[in-house]
Amino acid sequence: MASVSLKKLDKSYGALRIVKGIDLEIADGEFVVLVGPSGCGKSTTLRMIAGLENISGGEILIGDRVVNRLPPRERDIAMVFQDYALYPHKTVRENMGFSLKVRGIAGTEAKKRIDEAAEILGISHLLDRRPGQLSGGQRQRVAMGRAIVRRPQVFLFDEPLSNLDAKLRGQVRTEIKRLHQQIGTTIVYVTHDQVEAMTLADRIVILRGGEIEQVGTPDDVYNRPHSVFVGGFVGSPAMNFAGASISGERLVFRDGNFLPAGALKSGHSAAMEGREMMVGIRPEHFVPATASDIQISVKVQVVEPLGSDTLVHFAMGQEVLTARMPPDIRLRPGEDLKLGVDPSKVHLFDAASQKAVA
Repeated sequence: MASVSLKKLDKSYGALRIVKGIDLEIADGEFVVLVGPSGCGKSTTLRMIAGLENISGGEILIGDRVVNRLPPRERDIAMVFQDYALYPHKTVRENMGFSLKVRGIAGTEAKKRIDEAAEILGISHLLDRRPGQLSGGQRQRVAMGRAIVRRPQVFLFDEPLSNLDAKLRGQVRTEIKRLHQQIGTTIVYVTHDQVEAMTLADRIVILRGGEIEQVGTPDDVYNRPHSVFVGGFVGSPAMNFAGASISGERLVFRDGNFLPAGALKSGHSAAMEGREMMVGIRPEHFVPATASDIQISVKVQVVEPLGSDTLVHFAMGQEVLTARMPPDIRLRPGEDLKLGVDPSKVHLFDAASQKAVA
């Protein structure tokens, strides 16, 4: 196992700069997920770590070695792609053992490694089948097994679940989490799916436009987003945003609703008076109002019953927000609704910079 260090890592294609001098330290044995929208540079970063893309500037260290000029085979990494890339004419055992054969590892040692990896992944009964006889989830497990048998210092995963249906994604995601718990090898994992990031990662790296927007634990990025972008990207349904300003002791929304400013998580100071804000509230932080709650009054637009809960979409001025309500709530479009809000769960962002107000 080994740590991974990125120092001022840069990648350009001609005049187009894709990765913009990022710095990141990944500890030995850590599971780090790079997440962000398409084009943010996450897969390019992973491919530079793997040696599949030349870097334009900066350094990559695996352990204490600078690997900038080393070919992929000398970096002691193993990569799992979204495309399984299995040999169709070879059995599962032969596919998993191919990289060992290339490295001159055969016989008892190769069999031991393959059997151990197959046991970890629950595919021991599939070793004599060919890829055409496997489901998509089984093929992805074989691809993971092929990486495991190499016993690399670092595993790199490039959107490995994107070709699977929703049910299989959940199953294989659980297996990847369990795999990391068993073998403890450093993992760098790329996805555009924030649910994968939240469930798998020790730390999440959120990328935007080739730069790191925020690094933190799942709890950090969910409960303490540094920007409107992070708050809106992490969470499903996404965080709600509404315009407001501080007036006296109140945070006043554009539709006239207000919250007591002194109770806000970010506090309240005279310097904030009149300042335009973006207010972020997660759907689950609204509740049906009781007499003791701090309340806002809204008008229901759309009701979506989901069984486990009900999503209620409502207007606040020109903005449409979403509340996650109990499953037994009965509402109709056009109804007036009073919602309770805990001010300590409210996030404030500067309207101009879109950064969190500390």
